[in-house]
Amino acid sequence: MDAEVERYVTSLDPDLLQLAEVSPLALKQNPDIAQGLYSQWLTLPETSKMVKSLIEDAKAGAPLNVPGSCSGTNAAAGNPLPSMFVPGSAPPLSPRSTTGSPRVAKRGTGTGVSSFASPLKLVSEPVREVIPQFYFKYGCPPPEELKEQCLSRIENIFFGHVDGLQIHEFKSVTKDICKLPSFFSAALFRKIDVDCTGTVTRDAFVDYWVNSNMMTTDITTQIFNILKQPDRKYLSQEDFKPVLQELLATHPGLEFLHGTPEFQERYAETVIYRIFYYVNRSGNGQLTLRELKRGNLIAAMQHADEEEDINKVLRYFSYEHFYVIYCKFWELDTDHDFLIDKENLIRYGNHALTYRIVDKIFSQAPRKFTSKVEGKMGYEDFVYFILAEEDKSSEPSLEYWFKCIDLDGNEILTPNEMQFFYEEQLHRMECMTQEPVLFEDILCQMIDMIAPENESHFSLRDLKGNKLSGNVFNILFNLNKFMAFETRDPFLARQEREEPNLTEWDRFAHTEYIRLSMEEDAEDASNGSGDVWDESLEAPF
Repeated sequence: MDAEVERYVTSLDPDLLQLAEVSPLALKQNPDIAQGLYSQWLTLPETSKMVKSLIEDAKAGAPLNVPGSCSGTNAAAGNPLPSMFVPGSAPPLSPRSTTGSPRVAKRGTGTGVSSFASPLKLVSEPVREVIPQFYFKYGCPPPEELKEQCLSRIENIFFGHVDGLQIHEFKSVTKDICKLPSFFSAALFRKIDVDCTGTVTRDAFVDYWVNSNMMTTDITTQIFNILKQPDRKYLSQEDFKPVLQELLATHPGLEFLHGTPEFQERYAETVIYRIFYYVNRSGNGQLTLRELKRGNLIAAMQHADEEEDINKVLRYFSYEHFYVIYCKFWELDTDHDFLIDKENLIRYGNHALTYRIVDKIFSQAPRKFTSKVEGKMGYEDFVYFILAEEDKSSEPSLEYWFKCIDLDGNEILTPNEMQFFYEEQLHRMECMTQEPVLFEDILCQMIDMIAPENESHFSLRDLKGNKLSGNVFNILFNLNKFMAFETRDPFLARQEREEPNLTEWDRFAHTEYIRLSMEEDAEDASNGSGDVWDESLEAPF
């Protein structure tokens, strides 16, 4: 029954309801209302009588005469059909003001709008807001004013060079227009001169620097795009070699190395290894743009370009730091095959390290060796080791030693794991007739020092959030530094407070460089040469 009623209602002409109080247009737009009214109308007594009468007429074959079957304004006047509203019970209509009612106003306009149109005011279609482009695959295009200024400077530099600039003439372009370190000149030149013609024309430079929107990108992205290979999304160690070669050839603080190309190569390698140790946080040898932006390499490059004394550039480029790293390696490499084994490394720092930690290093737990010889550590591996050992306050160092102590690789350091390494320290203290410190006592001291989230273990996050974390590793496997921490020199503590910008590595390298220089001077004096070595004039080898 309900299904049939619904079927009839959907095809029902609202005018058949003969309801003067309700707009037929409203019923057509709201069929649910029509169905409800129709159902209520069927329940009225008058409707029941009329339906029975029509059924009897239909059975008798009499013609059906349903008044009001055709729609019109006159249908309601003689409507015999009962209204669903009881007379006198319908709510009053709103006052029909000739000025205030939009329906009355529209009736007299003759515009053809239905008298049953919505009384709501017609709203024009909203104006579509145009959102300016905010992503550009190749960088945001430069403003016209900035572009014109850049083109003007380019015209001045390329004026008189119809055939273009050669590589030795390109430094002014790199420095003045691109605002890049001057030792990027050759790399930028070769990036533009893809056909290796030996010259870069004005149009070729404008197309690369201006039209490709390179000039509007940040300097980190510019350097990344200049150094990387076209088919890669990362930088490898090889990508930095051309830049280091030009730095060695042009920097006044490195002129003394021009006569010793073998040490120029070692210096460049050491700088690159230091860069990847600190900046390539993933440790996969593929330096990404994200890593480059998070590091301080670009600032160090700019500093190296502006500072004539290369030793004042402590990040990555200091020659004194290279000198210390190389000499320390050379001291351990007794057969000078450029490889060191366990017995060589155990002598580091006057036998400061335990055998157990050296075994873990050579098991390649913290880092896979680049050396292809089994049981041997190469120069690059040693650079990573010495940077981690002498600056345990840095995140790369904490990660390096954390992997060594984490025997089961579950990314937490448990008391059992730490005790395994401390046992050898305890034995060494007893052999040196020093008062031993029991592990239970030292564990309480380390917990108080680090304040981990869970006192049952140390996580890498716990260690990275504490400035004293390096002392934990010194306690476990470096006896000399452990004793130095227990008998802390107040003079050194005051010196660290006065020079907060210096890292542990900076202080170590400075002290070691002075020691090595004095040994070099003493050796020269004993040989009777009478000459004191000057690091600014010749190579120290």
